[in-house]
Amino acid sequence: MVTDAVLSLDAVMTAVLTDSDRPLGAVSTFVGLVRRRNLDRDVLFLEYEAWPSAIVGIHHRTGRLEVGDASIVIVAASAHRADAFAASRYIIERVKQIVPIWKHEHFSGGEVWIEGATADPDDLSARDEARRRACA
Repeated sequence: MVTDAVLSLDAVMTAVLTDSDRPLGAVSTFVGLVRRRNLDRDVLFLEYEAWPSAIVGIHHRTGRLEVGDASIVIVAASAHRADAFAASRYIIERVKQIVPIWKHEHFSGGEVWIEGATADPDDLSARDEARRRACA
């Protein structure tokens, strides 16, 4: 969720703990704060922007999936299709790069762990490195 409302650690913890049916024995939290000084300058305030007018939702599945099953669903809604397409493309590449989900591909004659992709699919050297790792 991306929001312009004040963030609440309690609200996020409640949502996570309420949504879990697993026996949880630990909770770890992190809260990023606007720092007072950065690069030897006094910070007055920050402004964050998200994708222009795009609203996004992402669900990624784990466990055993059969051929044809959906592994990820990304919804990007925007007033303009270019923003929606750009947001979707960026999201799938970032998910592959940074989300702690690993893909173990089983195929006729063997199996391999697939490494993540690069966030910039036009970066040929990064694409080659991702392909090298995936096909090692």
